[in-house]
Amino acid sequence: MRLVTPVLMVLALAVGCGSDGGGATGPATEGAAPQESIGEVLATINGTPIGSEAFQQEASRKAPANNESLSPAERDEIMQKLIADELLYQESLRRGLDKDPKVKKVMVNTLLRDQVYTNVRNTDFSDEELKKYYDSHKDEFIVPEKVQIKRILIRVTDDRPDDKAKAEAERIHAELVKDPAKFKELAAQFSEDPYKRRGGDVGFVAADGKPGLDKAVVDKAFTLQANQLSEVFKTDDGYNIVLVAQRRERVERTFDQMKGAVLRKVKNDRLKDLYDQYVNGLKAGAKIEVNTEKVNALEIKAARKAPSLDAGLAVPSGMEGAEGEMMDEGEPAVAPAPGEEPH
Repeated sequence: MRLVTPVLMVLALAVGCGSDGGGATGPATEGAAPQESIGEVLATINGTPIGSEAFQQEASRKAPANNESLSPAERDEIMQKLIADELLYQESLRRGLDKDPKVKKVMVNTLLRDQVYTNVRNTDFSDEELKKYYDSHKDEFIVPEKVQIKRILIRVTDDRPDDKAKAEAERIHAELVKDPAKFKELAAQFSEDPYKRRGGDVGFVAADGKPGLDKAVVDKAFTLQANQLSEVFKTDDGYNIVLVAQRRERVERTFDQMKGAVLRKVKNDRLKDLYDQYVNGLKAGAKIEVNTEKVNALEIKAARKAPSLDAGLAVPSGMEGAEGEMMDEGEPAVAPAPGEEPH
């Protein structure tokens, strides 16, 4: 059975089947991985063998009705499933489903898991190495001071000139001075920023700001105490009213507290290095031609936020970091390992 076999399940799903791909793989294709022993050939489907190894693997998951051994009918049921899997796989290849971007992604991640990520284990990193990294990167493991910002924004528009926008903000501010508990209600009703549907709650924000939020709003919030309401003030977006719901002080955590996060970060760095080495090796043996002029001429709709360079790489399940250790709310984020979408 070829190493590409794990993709069988995805290809079968692509044609509406939930099979787990227990059969042998389909016809050889250019660039296919070397074959490994399939055992004794039990059947052939369009020239592709189904071997005893695949049959044994599938049979091991089926309990005999008589609790002793599989009957001829049960064995035939297993063989029919393997035949169906193989036919679905071959039909998927015939239809070009192996070129589907999602299937390609699974194949790439399977390759990386087998050739790169299995080479790095938690036990590869000693406490001394982790402590050395922590000591030289302490700033990465500090929870910065944060404030929970609630905001109401009244924009200046063609239909609402500056003086009317300011008057509307002052009217809302006067209501809040009388009853601050109405902030959520008034924000949902009158605010004109993306957080309106959350009652104006922007969430916890550090002093260096948040993408999409005017830095002047953050700066104003950091001058306020918990439960303090700002005056009306103007930014490029319009007129603002800010309430600081809570404040969180800066927290510097010890190595013992952050050991799991340190391990994840160090492992991620190692995985990224191995990924680069592996891909560079493939590039060295490949003929690569890029028309830079055409690339630069393409019109691209920019994403809202540019992903990191390794955002497209996947970390197989079980390699996320120290087992059983999760970062709690407010713990500094550690960059995702090369791989699947960040956890």
